[in-house]
Amino acid sequence: MGGPDRSGRRPGRVRNGLAGIAAGLALLSGMVVLAGLAGCGGSEARHPEAGISGPQFERINRAWRERRLARLTEPYGWLSLTGLVMLAPGETTLGSSPDNDVELAGGPDFWGVVVLDEKTGEVRFEPAETARGLTIDGAPVDDGPTGARTLLATGPGEPTTIEADRIRVHLVAPGGRPALRIRDPESPARTEFVGLEYYPLDRNWRIDAEFVAHPEGKTIQIANVMGQLIDEPNPGAARFQIDGKTVSLEAVLEDDKLFFIFADRTSGRETYGLGRFLYADLPRGGRVILDFNQAHNPPCAFNAFTTCPLPPPANRIDAWVRAGEMQYAGTTGLESPRALSQRSAGR
Repeated sequence: MGGPDRSGRRPGRVRNGLAGIAAGLALLSGMVVLAGLAGCGGSEARHPEAGISGPQFERINRAWRERRLARLTEPYGWLSLTGLVMLAPGETTLGSSPDNDVELAGGPDFWGVVVLDEKTGEVRFEPAETARGLTIDGAPVDDGPTGARTLLATGPGEPTTIEADRIRVHLVAPGGRPALRIRDPESPARTEFVGLEYYPLDRNWRIDAEFVAHPEGKTIQIANVMGQLIDEPNPGAARFQIDGKTVSLEAVLEDDKLFFIFADRTSGRETYGLGRFLYADLPRGGRVILDFNQAHNPPCAFNAFTTCPLPPPANRIDAWVRAGEMQYAGTTGLESPRALSQRSAGR
């Protein structure tokens, strides 16, 4: 059975967004594609969706790449980040004036004060009486002081959002630590975005893997680019073979998906140095489909103001996974993990 090209020769790229997708797919049109990589043990049962046709495979991945590009480039997506401010107990002032603790790229000179209560951990925003044009969750505060508002990072809806002149500020809690995330559709990462590049589509990298379930409640420790260690739910591992060697990837449970954070021999050479992400549907019948054609760069490949998780030691593959998204050709966000300062720049 044929397999992916793992020689030292670098394959051609599929270039730049939707045009690149179409060009790559055109090359595949009419070709006979080989069967996918075998899971561990060729006699095992197969995933119900293991045997999709060549045209189905192309349609699925064409649509996935289109969605990927649209999500990444949306006005307030990952490319729009311009700041991540780790909050210290007490007051943090916001505004477009350089006199503030956090200087923003637009809006009033003084937006107001963010207060972190050291005892309760509650974060409040006290808008300035002079903050004209400011909104909180879309509601204007121009009619005078509205009193302090508790900021929510998570909940049934979106986080509490403070906005002026299209600059948005909202609360996040990376590793349980409160921080302000700042978004601007005119950020350099978004306005200077040069597109995505992919390896040519290859059905051999759509793998029907065995899913080895872990005991209920098991967690795995995941480090992020800020140096934090976070325990994540770890329902099991996907096990398969590359070049006759058994490979196992530990999964994180994220909502109703399996989330794999991995690195391989292409990392830092042909793909992003801090690893790539891959999502998969929940296992069926003890099997899971891993389509490495959908492996993609984490947000920190494009933007430094992110809190990306890093591949755990178990997910560092000693093989060339030449499938999915390649190294970003524009300005890289983070080259290596680093802790952000307590009050990093907001613009």
